[in-house]
Amino acid sequence: MEFAHCFNIKKTALAGLSLEELTDMLKPLPAFRAKQIFRWLMRGVRSFNDMTDISFAVREALEKRFSLYSSVISQRLSDNDGTVKIQLALEDGRTIESVLLSDGKERKTACISTQVGCAMGCVFCKTGRIGFKRNVSAGEIIEQFLHLRSIAAFSNVVIMGMGEPLLNLPALREALAFVSGGGIGVAGGAFSKRRITVSTGGITAGICDLADNGPDIRLAVSLTTADESLREKLMPVTKTNPLPLLKKALLYYQRKNLNRITLEAALLRNINTSRKHVDLLAEFAQGLDVAVNVIPWNPVAGLRFEGAPLQEPEKAEVEQFIAALQRKGVNVTARFKKGRGVAGACGQLG
Repeated sequence: MEFAHCFNIKKTALAGLSLEELTDMLKPLPAFRAKQIFRWLMRGVRSFNDMTDISFAVREALEKRFSLYSSVISQRLSDNDGTVKIQLALEDGRTIESVLLSDGKERKTACISTQVGCAMGCVFCKTGRIGFKRNVSAGEIIEQFLHLRSIAAFSNVVIMGMGEPLLNLPALREALAFVSGGGIGVAGGAFSKRRITVSTGGITAGICDLADNGPDIRLAVSLTTADESLREKLMPVTKTNPLPLLKKALLYYQRKNLNRITLEAALLRNINTSRKHVDLLAEFAQGLDVAVNVIPWNPVAGLRFEGAPLQEPEKAEVEQFIAALQRKGVNVTARFKKGRGVAGACGQLG
C-alpha cells in the first residue's frame, strides 16, 4: 500500500543514499518505487512534486516524512563567463560553497568542498582565513554534486573547493564511491574516475593512503613553489610535510597509480616567479610524470605576505615563467581565469 500511514520513519534526507539504502528506507514501498525516486534524485530534482511518474498520494507521503536534502542553496551567483557559485546552508547553520565552472562552450566542471573552512592557513587563500570548523559529511559532499546537477549537467569534477580533501578522506572516499557508481554523470551514467581530480596541499600520509586504498582518481598537488623556506611561509603544511617527504610520497603514489600528477603553481607577483623558482620547480618535477598547472593568483582583498598586500602577477611575468619551464622540458598548462566575478575562482571561496 502506497499511503502515508505505511511510513513509520523519522524524517531524514534522501539525497546521497545508495539505491539499496533508499530501498530499505522506503519500505514497505516496492523496490521499483525506490528506483524511480533514486533516478529523480540523480537528476537533481528540487521537490517531490517534480517526480511526475509517482502518484500524488506517494509524493504527499514522502513530503511529510522525508526531505530531499539536508542542505539548502542559500545563495546563487552567476558570472558573465558562465560560472555559477552556490552557497549551501548546512543543518548546523554553517555554510560551504560549490562552483560550476564553464569553459564558455559545452564543458562544465563541478568544484566541490570537503571541509567547512580549512586548517591549512595558506597565505594566498581566502578559505584559510576562516580556519577549520568541521569536516563535511559524505552525504553533504554528495549533495553538492546533486545541487550543481540541478543547475546543469557537468562532465568533470575537481575536489578543489573549501578545505583539505585528504584530511577528510573517509567521507570523500565514500562520496566518490557513490558518484562513480551512481547516475549523476552525463546522460545519467556514472562518472568515470578519470574525470575526477582531488587537489591536496601536500598531505603525505593522505597521498600514500590514496595510493594504497584508492580510489584510482587523478591527483593534483598545490605546490606553489619548490623553494622549501618560502613554501613554509606561504603554506604552513610544509613544516610537517617537507618537500623531500612530499616527493617521496608522490613517487610512491605514481608507482601504484600510473596517472600523470598535476603540480599546481599559484603565481604571486615578485614572490615565486623568478628564475630560481623555475629551476627549483623543474628539479622537483624530475623523476615524476607531471604537468605543471600555472595559476595566476586570483585577487582576494586583505591578504598579505611579509607586511605587503599580495598582488596578481603581470602578464609578462607569467609568460616568462611558463616559457622558462618549457625550455627545461617541463609540461606546462595555464589555468584560465574563471569565476572571478563571483569570487568563485581558485583561492577565493569562503
